[in-house]
Amino acid sequence: MSQEGWEVRMSNSRQIPYFFNRGTQKSSWDPPSELTSEQVKALPGAELLEKKRVRASHLLVKHSGSRRPSSWKETNITRSKDEALDILRIYQQEINGSPDKFGELASKHSDCSSHQNNGDLGWFGRGQMQKPFEDAAFGLEIGQMSDIISTDSGVHIVLRTG
Repeated sequence: MSQEGWEVRMSNSRQIPYFFNRGTQKSSWDPPSELTSEQVKALPGAELLEKKRVRASHLLVKHSGSRRPSSWKETNITRSKDEALDILRIYQQEINGSPDKFGELASKHSDCSSHQNNGDLGWFGRGQMQKPFEDAAFGLEIGQMSDIISTDSGVHIVLRTG
């Protein structure tokens, strides 16, 4: 099985890596089936496959134990963590996997200033977010939503967008 001709390139439109064969001009989002994982790691450009930065949106519900229990909606948040979890579970049911509904609810209900951008936090790398949030964002595929995660800021649902 030859890896000849294959390389990894970055998509300008989607900002994710893809596989390109210089000889056949064939491209694919998925690794070529004829290559082993070791051969894929040895391809020119394979370093692009490492997740260095991700883009994510979130819907944050703060509670009285949050490190800063206030938001653009409420100057003094008094709800308990359990109440925040209950609220987020209701949002989760309403979202039902829809990125559009996620953005709509984040814009109306998120306790983060990112609500102005439908919860979009932009691109970030490792070490820029609280560890549970970072682990969730880097662990998701593009378009995938997390279950509820808890950080010092409150409880979140994360949507990986890039």
